Amino acid sequence: MQIEEKPPFDTPFEWIGGEPAIQRMVDRFYDLMDLEPAYTELRAAHGSELDGARQKLFWFLCGWMGGPDHYQSRFGHPRLKMRHMPFKIGVRERDQWVACMDQAMLETGVPETLRQRLAQSFMGTADWMRNQGG
Repeated sequence: MQIEEKPPFDTPFEWIGGEPAIQRMVDRFYDLMDLEPAYTELRAAHGSELDGARQKLFWFLCGWMGGPDHYQSRFGHPRLKMRHMPFKIGVRERDQWVACMDQAMLETGVPETLRQRLAQSFMGTADWMRNQGG
């Protein structure tokens, strides 16, 4: 039987390094979308302007990781699936979102154990958000 190691902090928000670290990760995520051909469909799903999405993801992730609930204080309950219904989200978009976020976490120095845990959660959420077949 393997005993799981206790995380070094009470919340992922503390563990990642708070708002500055989340902002770096979110900025890198959206920059990668613009730079990497592997994320073409993901980028296309976001329209011509990324600033609003960038800000909203930062606000959401702060609260989701156990920090200040900036998103909910501005917009109410996230209702992720409902808010994403206008966008085509299939397996390709899901996989590109998860891969792009994983690359952003790697490139911004998210601790490996935390990165793996977040990647699992991101995949579960991204899969749940699918509204298209393959």
